[in-house]
Amino acid sequence: MQEVTIGIAGAAGDGLDKSGDTLARSCGRFGLHVYAYNSYQSIIRGGHIWLKVRVSDRKVTCHGDKLNVLVALNQDSIERHAREVDEGGFILFNSDRIKCEELLVKKGVTLLPISMKEVTEEVAKKFGPVKPIMQNTVAMGAVMHLMGLGTEQTEEVLTDTFSAKGQEVIDMNIALLEAGYEYAKKLVSKPIFVAGKWETDKKRRPFITGNEAIAMAAYAAGCKFYAAYPMTPASTILHWMATNAKKTGILVKQCEDEISVANMAIGAGIGGVRSMCATAGGGFALMTEAVGMAGIMEVPVVFVEVQRGGPSTGLPTKTEQADLFQVLGASQGEFPRLIVAPKDIADSYASTVEAFNLADKYQLPVLMMSDLLLSEHPETVDAEQLSCDVKVERPEFIKEWDAEKNGKFKRYKFTESGISPRALPGTPGACHVTASDDHDERGILISDMFTSPPVRRKIMEKRMTKVENMLKELQPPQLEGPANADVTLLCWGSTWGVVREAAELLNEKGIKTNYLCIKYIAPFHTKEVTEILSKSKKKISVEVNFTSVMAQFVKMQTGVSMDGHITKYDGEPLEPLMIVEEVEAQLASKTKDLSVSEAEAMEMAYHYLRTHALEKLRPSTLKIHSKNGSGEPVWEIELAERITGKGAGTIKIGSNTGSIIEFKQETPVKA
Repeated sequence: MQEVTIGIAGAAGDGLDKSGDTLARSCGRFGLHVYAYNSYQSIIRGGHIWLKVRVSDRKVTCHGDKLNVLVALNQDSIERHAREVDEGGFILFNSDRIKCEELLVKKGVTLLPISMKEVTEEVAKKFGPVKPIMQNTVAMGAVMHLMGLGTEQTEEVLTDTFSAKGQEVIDMNIALLEAGYEYAKKLVSKPIFVAGKWETDKKRRPFITGNEAIAMAAYAAGCKFYAAYPMTPASTILHWMATNAKKTGILVKQCEDEISVANMAIGAGIGGVRSMCATAGGGFALMTEAVGMAGIMEVPVVFVEVQRGGPSTGLPTKTEQADLFQVLGASQGEFPRLIVAPKDIADSYASTVEAFNLADKYQLPVLMMSDLLLSEHPETVDAEQLSCDVKVERPEFIKEWDAEKNGKFKRYKFTESGISPRALPGTPGACHVTASDDHDERGILISDMFTSPPVRRKIMEKRMTKVENMLKELQPPQLEGPANADVTLLCWGSTWGVVREAAELLNEKGIKTNYLCIKYIAPFHTKEVTEILSKSKKKISVEVNFTSVMAQFVKMQTGVSMDGHITKYDGEPLEPLMIVEEVEAQLASKTKDLSVSEAEAMEMAYHYLRTHALEKLRPSTLKIHSKNGSGEPVWEIELAERITGKGAGTIKIGSNTGSIIEFKQETPVKA
């Protein structure tokens, strides 16, 4: 296996997304596999952006742990990420305005300063001034040389990207790409990150996000109505739907709030079209009463809930898996529904098609749970996994109804399967009531003048019968990895990818490890999960939340407790080595160290300086003091002026509490 991970860092508006997209699509067209993750802030312009692009000759399922190349687009990016580059790696930067001190890099890391003025001189003579944002294209050329890929595929991508801006813009970007490639070739004679040639099948692979997969699958499954209120990280489903509305024939409505969104989607479902809506946790809180209404009215509709850091507005642009009980408890009372958590992009596509089919068949709401990582990270996917030729299963509607011959139409007829006949509003002879109060077979309310307990009992039983029948259709979770393992990792949703890689690493180290990923949450495969976990030797849950919500839920359903938990709740996704290290620590009965690490102390210092020193200062060196009179060990961080590098003060941070204990400046910072 050959792979390389490139990090691109800068500020929002510096064009990182285009650079990462160009790099990834070039590799995808070359036949390589790509997994990217973008860590960004919740402001439109400015704020630190960190994009990692992992490229491999085999399928990878997470962004990994390594960093081989850093492309730094500003000084802040050098200071934040230079230390992360592994031995043998490279740091690329514009030497005309950025500098990288040796103390910032690990031993064995090579600096590759690129004088943009020098490199682009000939291009500027031919095409005119080179804009600062175009330094990205030069850097991409240099990266392509280091990776041994050439520029052919990248030139194709640039042609597609700038096709609307005219041939001159295309030619200029290609010239900049080639200039960067040749400049890197002079400094580094041969490619570094590949032994010989990349092993590739030359198969071109699309590069898409989970949200794009959900949107495309909805179209393939016959969705005709989509409603949403913009809310990160679900908004890109709305973007895709709105952009492609005319091509797909999907009616797209941006509503004033999520209450309207949910009710419009339900109304469309009553009208007989396949409908969907999507939001994040805060928006879903407003939708929950409507979810129950869809349940009691037996309306097929798909809700997509994309998790992000909470509670409240929380971390709008960061990932988390903490909404499980919110979705489980959506609306009051009991009603049949399907809750499903896809594990990756291809699974998101397949699960969306399945969601529409099951919603229609069983006449109920389907709740799809994603998260920011799954929904927003892009990766290469085999094209056949996104086939538009999907199985669309739509039950028959009653076309007309002869009331004199068959009696009055019973929209909620009591049946053995729990599934009742369905007619569109306006169907001749099939007049019926669709109400949010409980009702009899025709939809007439049973809790108006008089409540009818027997009818309530039977219609509840009718509705809930669908749950048992639907469960039989759903694929039970499968244990992956060696059967007789020392450790079983329990995960759900997007965590599957990183757990899979961590399990591979653990097995290579001699710790036999398998893993169980929970996809279907309601209804739940209690029997199968109980049988698997009861045979497991050491059970550890792996989740991106604080309280191990899936472990709690599994215990509620099966009575089986986990032996340990691995959690991450700082807004960033898990990485394989973190899981490996924690598994090893738990096997050795070591207590997890929750003190502030060196890297965390530096990051906390950056945050404090941003808010208290107008970003005119930066951390330089740090050391820890155990005896200092503060009652806890303290990180003492030396500060420097960002422009001159001169000493400018200190920050002291408690290593246990994380509190800023002291901030001293040698000279005041002027606005």
